[in-house]
Amino acid sequence: MRRESASARRRRTQGTVTRAADPGLHSGPTAPYDPLAPGLATRLIDAALTLLEETGVVFDPDCEAPSLFAAAGCEVSADGVVKPGRALVRGALDSVARQARLWDRSAERCLELDNRHTWFLPGMTCIKVYDLASGELRESTADDLATITRVADALPNIDAVCIACKDIPRSDIHGEIGEFVVMARNTTKPLEYLCENAESLGVVIEMATAIRGSREALVEKPYFLQIVTPLPLNYAKTHVDQVLMAARAGVPVSVGTLPIGGASSPITIAGCIAQSLATDFAGMTLAQLARRGAFVIGSSDVFFMEPATGAIGNFAQTSLGDMVMCQVRRELGLPSFTGIGGQSAARRFNQDAVWEITANLLQAFYSRPATCDYLGSLDEGMSYSLHALLLCDDLAGLLRSLWQGVVVDDDTLALAQARSVGPRGNYLALDHTVGHCREQVGRHVTSGR
Repeated sequence: MRRESASARRRRTQGTVTRAADPGLHSGPTAPYDPLAPGLATRLIDAALTLLEETGVVFDPDCEAPSLFAAAGCEVSADGVVKPGRALVRGALDSVARQARLWDRSAERCLELDNRHTWFLPGMTCIKVYDLASGELRESTADDLATITRVADALPNIDAVCIACKDIPRSDIHGEIGEFVVMARNTTKPLEYLCENAESLGVVIEMATAIRGSREALVEKPYFLQIVTPLPLNYAKTHVDQVLMAARAGVPVSVGTLPIGGASSPITIAGCIAQSLATDFAGMTLAQLARRGAFVIGSSDVFFMEPATGAIGNFAQTSLGDMVMCQVRRELGLPSFTGIGGQSAARRFNQDAVWEITANLLQAFYSRPATCDYLGSLDEGMSYSLHALLLCDDLAGLLRSLWQGVVVDDDTLALAQARSVGPRGNYLALDHTVGHCREQVGRHVTSGR
């Protein structure tokens, strides 16, 4: 029996450690899929700049945004319509931070937020859950959020936690703040936060500061990513206040709308994406006016109306739109917080949900978003299912196996072992088999095995 050489063992061990230390890395032997022909991503970006310059974007007149844009030389109307010039927006796109680190509660491990990694999260903001005892659908509570957070904390392929479901009995500022507390108490993983009230974000920043020990420590090692969700080309005061507050505090921000093509945005993929990008660029420019170099990244998803029902539908159109959006952001050198994977329009966790979740999550193999943070969401984001989350965790592990690719070298080709056992031998008792068994068979880590 031929033993594995020390050098081969060292190479194999080092490779395993590297993969284990950076599980979110998708940048490897396979390239992302670009659905657009060369030059078309640039045309979409140019269309978004034209929309901002000629049509403009609405900022609530009672917030700070109009004065910031006016001071930067932009045309600002009395009712809050701002028309940022191309040079200003291009400057903001150049100065925005293109990567950031999101740290866990103990400030020991981090996620790289960039266009080379994909991270998986449960969510987001569902208002109903399937009761674990009865199986019946009911309004979600803080206890449900705590349960989902603890499960997510234990799952090997879930990297961070966001507000998977809302505390419906306390749908006010106190409830929003309480949701952050629930997550911080029930997981050590990094967090995503979303709120309707800017006052809630202010309190949460203070809590995160207390966890870190100082404002400077929070800036150095951010604990959470703030999600801001304006309407298409329309920023309410709370959204402006959140962008500015987070940018000035050094908190990473994902700012983007959720348009419905055919309703709140054009029904065509190109038209919907152009308007979404314009909304993103407006928020990113606002942040750069407040603090140059802030990590405030546009993150609009694209969804489309189902003409027969008026609901969010058309799986193929939404999937293609998501892949195009990811390509456009790669063109800009930005991470794309737009992953639609892990959710389903099905009302229950049934065969329809399994098919759709599997299809849209495996699509991430090609689109490579920075985050997939809808894992476990059903019924168009209305209901949450822990069973769906477990499936998503398995599929995330599969994706990571695919992204790793195949190592081809003297050790993995195993020609020496083949010569040793001959054409009629077997490999069961070889050290080479023992040494590689867990790496090869166990590389797709799942929640169920």
